[in-house]
Amino acid sequence: MPRAIRRATAGVATLAAAGLIAVTAPTALAAPSPTLAAPDIPLANVKAHLTQFQSIATANGGNRAHGRPGYKASIDYAKAKLDAAGFTTTVQQFTSSGATGYNLIADWPGGDPNKVLMAGAHLDSVTSGPGINDNGSGSAGVLETALAVSRAQLQPTKHLRFAWWGAEELGLIGSKYYVNNLPATERSKVSGYLNFDMIGSPNPGYFVYDDDPTIEKTFKDFYAGLNVPTEIETEGDGRSDHASFKNVGIPVGGLFTGASRTKSSAQAQKWGGTAGQAFDRCYHSSCDTTANINDTALDRNSDAIAHAVWTLGTETPVPPGDSYENTTDVAIPDNGAAVTSTVNVTGRTGNAPATLKADVDIRHTWRGDVVVDLLAPDGTAYRLKNSSSNDSADNVIATYTVNASSEAANGAWKLRVQDVAAQDTGYINSWKLTF
Repeated sequence: MPRAIRRATAGVATLAAAGLIAVTAPTALAAPSPTLAAPDIPLANVKAHLTQFQSIATANGGNRAHGRPGYKASIDYAKAKLDAAGFTTTVQQFTSSGATGYNLIADWPGGDPNKVLMAGAHLDSVTSGPGINDNGSGSAGVLETALAVSRAQLQPTKHLRFAWWGAEELGLIGSKYYVNNLPATERSKVSGYLNFDMIGSPNPGYFVYDDDPTIEKTFKDFYAGLNVPTEIETEGDGRSDHASFKNVGIPVGGLFTGASRTKSSAQAQKWGGTAGQAFDRCYHSSCDTTANINDTALDRNSDAIAHAVWTLGTETPVPPGDSYENTTDVAIPDNGAAVTSTVNVTGRTGNAPATLKADVDIRHTWRGDVVVDLLAPDGTAYRLKNSSSNDSADNVIATYTVNASSEAANGAWKLRVQDVAAQDTGYINSWKLTF
């Protein structure tokens, strides 16, 4: 995580045109069988990657920083593992601060090339240390999840792409380069980016990014299943590579265990560890070694990465234009309280469209009495129809278009209807949302 900055297969061809220096074709794969339940990620495997990153740093001046031989050796180590596992790997080259930098991209064969789910972590350290928690931990967790995809011979519904970024510590340079060199058509195919930067802090907290609601819920649900409370991540907001994707409108999310901020007494009470001490006392220091890792946090977060990749990557896609409808009649009290009818939207990633269609069929003997709102899952109200004393026609049968692009697509959407004048009655006959 930087100190200064605080803030489909088709895509492979695009990268090649943008300065890639090596491509390895996948090895032949055995016929895969569908696997929908995320596997347990072996902690020993993740720690073995950290041991390798430590050895690389030790052999190369004590760090794995941008422009230093330890960084390129780290790229080569991860690439070799992924090549052997059947990924299509791509090394993207860029220049920063007068030195050559590298991003490593690994695509898993299959899945919808128009819906790309990415998971990534920065692989570089600062110059002052080997960077085992920051960010060998995230890099190792993502790497082992990718290798688990291969072991499972996973058949995702989305195309899975994994990434390791260079020069993050200098200002998100590698991830910005990747995003800036993706044409708009390729950016639009990325349905979500998951970021993992420092997931094994020695005095850990369990922080979840509060960016895309669907991704956030995926991680919170995982931790709820472990009875581990989470908090919204604020210390590193905008400081890691997810910002490069978020800034161009790609849905993002991720996990974090804390850096230089101090753990409070309340946090120590619910998570354990030491109150009044930094989450990572070795942040950006020479002591950020393999001894600077909390095994429990690393294990849980590695499993959470796999849970998110399996959950979001294998969900049944809902084609654009699909509708969600409620046909149950709901009586509207005459000059009374508002009533609601609910449709539950599931199976979507990201936000609702800017052209969300609400088809309303309300039977009423004086439509001018009726006020109609669409309620998003978070409670935000969108006015569809106001009352009017001059509108004496029967019924409200209409299609309304709502810009709901700031709302999570998944969740309970409600049609709220109120009769605001006396003498006429009616009911909600049916309504539907079309995405």
